[in-house]
Amino acid sequence: MLRRIKVLTSLFEEIQESNNPMLPPSSVLCLSELFSVIRRVKSTMEGCKNGSSLWGLIQTERLSNQFHVFVKEIARALDILPLSLLTVTVDIKEQIELLHRQAKRVELYVDPKEIQTRDVLLTLMASEKNMFDVETVKHVFNSVGLKTVLDYEEEMSKLEDEVHKQAGTGGLIVVSNINKLISLVSYAKSMVFNEESEENDVRQVSGSVGKSTSASFNVPDEFRCPISLDLMKDPVIVASGHTYDRSSIAQWINTGHYTCPKSGQRLIHMALIPNYALKSLVHQWCQENNIPLMECSSNAESEKKTCEKAIDHISATKVAIDSVKRTAEFVVGKLAMGSVDIQRQAAYELRLLAKTGMDNRRIIAEAGAIPFLVTMLSSNDPRTQENAVTALLNLSIFDNNKILIMAAGAIKNIVDVLESGKTMEARENAAAAIFSLSMIDDFKVAIGAHSQAIPALVGLLREGTTTGKRDAAMALCNLALYNANKLKTVAAGAVPLLIELLMDDKAGITDDALGVLALLLSCPQGLEAIKKSRPLVPLLIDLLRFGSAKGKENSITLLLGLCKDGGEEVARRLLINPRSIPSLQSLATDGSPKARRKANALLRLLNRCCSQSHNPIG
Repeated sequence: MLRRIKVLTSLFEEIQESNNPMLPPSSVLCLSELFSVIRRVKSTMEGCKNGSSLWGLIQTERLSNQFHVFVKEIARALDILPLSLLTVTVDIKEQIELLHRQAKRVELYVDPKEIQTRDVLLTLMASEKNMFDVETVKHVFNSVGLKTVLDYEEEMSKLEDEVHKQAGTGGLIVVSNINKLISLVSYAKSMVFNEESEENDVRQVSGSVGKSTSASFNVPDEFRCPISLDLMKDPVIVASGHTYDRSSIAQWINTGHYTCPKSGQRLIHMALIPNYALKSLVHQWCQENNIPLMECSSNAESEKKTCEKAIDHISATKVAIDSVKRTAEFVVGKLAMGSVDIQRQAAYELRLLAKTGMDNRRIIAEAGAIPFLVTMLSSNDPRTQENAVTALLNLSIFDNNKILIMAAGAIKNIVDVLESGKTMEARENAAAAIFSLSMIDDFKVAIGAHSQAIPALVGLLREGTTTGKRDAAMALCNLALYNANKLKTVAAGAVPLLIELLMDDKAGITDDALGVLALLLSCPQGLEAIKKSRPLVPLLIDLLRFGSAKGKENSITLLLGLCKDGGEEVARRLLINPRSIPSLQSLATDGSPKARRKANALLRLLNRCCSQSHNPIG
């Protein structure tokens, strides 16, 4: 991936050096998409670097697939790059063409050595602590860079952070596996290192912590920029009267915001007025605390340039909007009159153009794109269909476009794609489009009225990737706010499937599944279907302990609902489970206000049930 980005960087540099003020519209869209992909690549790489090394090893196949998807997205973006119209050297053109060809035919590659090491790690996790070979542990841990006591301690800290991240998505099995890893690292640390080396490492850590603490300082809140929360080097006042650091507010304005970040008030002008009084106080505070002022002055010139850009933001924005308008009209023309290949490319260009910016989405709709995109949902070409449904999804983020999409009769075609789309990505984006459209209450009714909408969402819940399952669950959650849709969701077989997904460590939608179940609980048919599940109650008890804050709220909602109105059997099952009362008492003390209220209500209910036959709960 780094080699590919290096090739693309050469292209970017040549385009920048050419100083061509009028790039072809398709090249602008391509470069914007490449920027988006590279930004996500960077985020993924930083996640790998800063996260748990052992958990990353276990996730080898998923991460490899993620990078494979990035390469395919680069290939798709380069499909619309008009290299012949760009002022770049022959050498760069050949490099980009080669990169394009290679990216289009690249296949998923998972390093067999990493798979082998991962399998050894999984075996160690499943072994008894006193049964594994210390040298094997050292070999596996060394392979991912864990060599010192400090490395082991940092790894345990990162794994504990991962537990919190996975609580709402990975479910109990994933959390349990991470806890096993923590236990393995802790035990391995005590086995691999003797006490003397451990003490030396601790002394080194203490020394570094001491140095860090002595160098740290607390910046007063009034000297912090409300946007970056850093010390303000060059405080300026905006039209609303609030003060920000010049670089932060200039960046805010240059990204298309017309409002004050703090108050939300619309700015009547974009001028940035220096706050000399506050700047003087900041400098005085810096001197008193021996904080160098070099950084403030060294950035002054660049921040001044940023400010000048911000002041001229209105005219720059107008030019950008006019450019988007011309591009949208040109691309919609290709959509209306072009061949199949041209329509496919035009749909992809609209998909990219609608990806960012409410103005873009409004302008594309005004150019008349929506009816053509709705028609293209029925295309026999998989890529055209996928691009069309994704473009409609992106357009639907702008609320007025939701109305236009529904008025164009899109729901039937979107449901058809959801049910039997030609690619899984098209089906999943159709589910996301239904979720977006169902944000408007009237459309919840209209979408639910389509006989196949809810069954198709349940089908995707069963067959989709983690992203697709989440999109389907979120759409069902929206639709189930309307009572008639709850009955249809239960009738489509959602309840047993959602409970099954709670026990699937690869599903990744724990909180979303709990949210749908909590909504279905409020209709009699949903309650009956949920009551039929024997594994659900112990699962919910464990989620009270290991789930996310949202997951705990929905778990206690389900348990309380199951115990009310004739739920004596569920109450008895709770009472005989040794983990239930401690978990409820813990939630009643430390949970969110909603969770505390429901936990106390359930404890009172169980107390009444218990007092009828045994001693009350202590």
